Amino acid sequence: MKTLKIFAGFLLITGTFLLYTSCKKNSTTTTPADTSVTTDNAIAETSFDNARDWSNLAMANAGKKSTLTDTVYMGTCVLATLDLSTLPYKLVINFGTSNCRCDDGKYRKGKINVQFTGNYFAAGTVVTYTFDNYYINDNQIMGTKIVTNKGRNADNHLWWEVTVNGSVVKAGNGGTITWNSNRQHIWTEGESTPLVWWDDVYMVTGSANGIGANSKTYSGVITKALKKKLNCEWLESGTINYQVQDMPLIVIDYGDGTCDDIATATVNGFTYTIHMN
Repeated sequence: MKTLKIFAGFLLITGTFLLYTSCKKNSTTTTPADTSVTTDNAIAETSFDNARDWSNLAMANAGKKSTLTDTVYMGTCVLATLDLSTLPYKLVINFGTSNCRCDDGKYRKGKINVQFTGNYFAAGTVVTYTFDNYYINDNQIMGTKIVTNKGRNADNHLWWEVTVNGSVVKAGNGGTITWNSNRQHIWTEGESTPLVWWDDVYMVTGSANGIGANSKTYSGVITKALKKKLNCEWLESGTINYQVQDMPLIVIDYGDGTCDDIATATVNGFTYTIHMN
């Protein structure tokens, strides 16, 4: 099996949910007073989700050259090393010891370490992500992400269990975010073309919780499966019930399947249009 096929599954999208804290609101309404916890959730969410994207980009180029100069996100200062000689297989993505400006505009340093026990598409394969002095825009990312291939479900779709137990130490003594999640990722479209990952579609269920840098707790439960197409930057549909300590319930709705950055947040009967950028 070709390397690209083995690792195309690293593109499992967990979805960047709950980005509404950086969003625009309707001028005729007001948003909850304290949204800092949801901002923290978004930082943690995207940081751990991003590790998968880097793994896929590295694997798509591994074996062609060691310095990754032509990927969408990586830039010229990233070095990927792949060892397939023994199990568990090992991938190291090295951003160096000083800030490396990547092609997505973010600065990174340190290493992402990935170990996997076999073919990504084989039932029982476990992929483990850890971080070695890894920073994004001077926020330190710590913890472990584990992706387990659970085989096929009753509808004959491959699915993976994805768990994260991590933390983010914010730059400038901004405090520490803790973040934990447990989700299920079902591969519903694109299996017939395993080397063409842009046509893949995943449905995501599960939950996340943690403590923001201001010591407030938060949790998010997916109440309608999130739909993520790999050829779209945004979630296209699905809903999440989001609860922050001392705040009312917030319901996030990602829409009707259109690929755009628009979602809505409903709080205390008021609905706000939000933009996830």
